[in-house]
Amino acid sequence: MPQHQSAPSVRPITDADVPTAVDTLARAFADYPFTRHVIAADGHEERIRRYQELCLTRIGMVYGRVWIAAGGRAVAVWAIPGQDPSPAFAELGPILGNLAGDRAAMAAAADAAMAPYRPQEPGWFLETVATAPEAQGKGLGSAVLVPGIQEAERAGCPAFLETSDETNVQFYERLGFKTTADVQLPDNGPRTWCMRRDPR
Repeated sequence: MPQHQSAPSVRPITDADVPTAVDTLARAFADYPFTRHVIAADGHEERIRRYQELCLTRIGMVYGRVWIAAGGRAVAVWAIPGQDPSPAFAELGPILGNLAGDRAAMAAAADAAMAPYRPQEPGWFLETVATAPEAQGKGLGSAVLVPGIQEAERAGCPAFLETSDETNVQFYERLGFKTTADVQLPDNGPRTWCMRRDPR
């Protein structure tokens, strides 16, 4: 059977996958418009790595669902209904604030600007998704998203996401998402799109 015919194998993350998954997230977000805007420029890549590691291990893996493909070279992190990560955010708040550094006020303003467009009803929220640069173009990004989309669908829940990269909008549209808001963030921040996928 030719290798290129087989669909990428996707599975839930395990502790052993964390280092590769964190590396994937850190590299994928090293130059992402939103994180550039809300996380300080000095030591930016190290700040991004720590931020992604905390969000993955302390929030996503505890309160949400995480799938990986290619041993962690593609990763998708979802927040799910019925789980309240507030205790983790309360504990991590000061650390995440330090990671934002001199951009903390911009991060708060960006959050406030997005708040009116965020869903009020329960749903699956895509916290983050990334494919390592060397693994792109192989269908891993969409493959790693499918389990979360399917779980939301089975539960009769909408799925939501936000992206600050216009090229991602069409990618998500192919997966059934529609744009619900197009927001210009304050403080010269990036344009950010809110997207939603209703269960069929």
